[in-house]
Amino acid sequence: MNELKSVNLFDFSKTIARELFESKEYPWELLPLISEYIVKLGETLSEDKFDKIGENIWVAKSAKIAPTASLNGPLIIDEDAEVRHCAYIRGNAIVGKGAVVGNSTELKNCILFDCVQTPHYNYVGDSIYGYKAHTGAGVIASNLKADKSLVTVNFRGEKVPTGVKKFGAMIGDFGDIGCNTVMNPGSVIGRGTNVYPLSFVRGYVEANSIYKKQGEVVEKR
Repeated sequence: MNELKSVNLFDFSKTIARELFESKEYPWELLPLISEYIVKLGETLSEDKFDKIGENIWVAKSAKIAPTASLNGPLIIDEDAEVRHCAYIRGNAIVGKGAVVGNSTELKNCILFDCVQTPHYNYVGDSIYGYKAHTGAGVIASNLKADKSLVTVNFRGEKVPTGVKKFGAMIGDFGDIGCNTVMNPGSVIGRGTNVYPLSFVRGYVEANSIYKKQGEVVEKR
């Protein structure tokens, strides 16, 4: 299951949360730790680069925040990030350097690495998106199973227990998810993988591949 380990999905040098990623082996193990980590990290941030604008909310001075965006802590928005019109950040979120949180996009208990783009009408719940990951309009990271049971990851036919009830999607570095795709609870998208629009994704999708539809995944050439 090495492919599911954080080190094989993400470049830790591309996030302000590097220390957190180095503390655990699998990315879903970090989900319950995000809130506490943000508060701890926020208190160490340079006042020359970050403003504390509310309770446990730190925003880089170089970040662009639309006046209509709703920001709730714990939250860190890193340098040169952009949070657009009517974005809703519910809290427990890290927005990386140069990342884009688009209009009417909702974030909750998640980490966006540097240069991630979630530009239009996205829901990102209990998820981690790697360096330069991109989601098209209307992409949803569904984070809770209908029966409310603990999430498992379907890895090459094996169900891997995660021990968490809420777990949306882990998108590896440079992953690109097409418009109106739903990533079901426990989705793990390998590095450099593209997912076609209108897809229904569940479980692990191999790195450097193209997901055309459920059961049809081809290796990139």
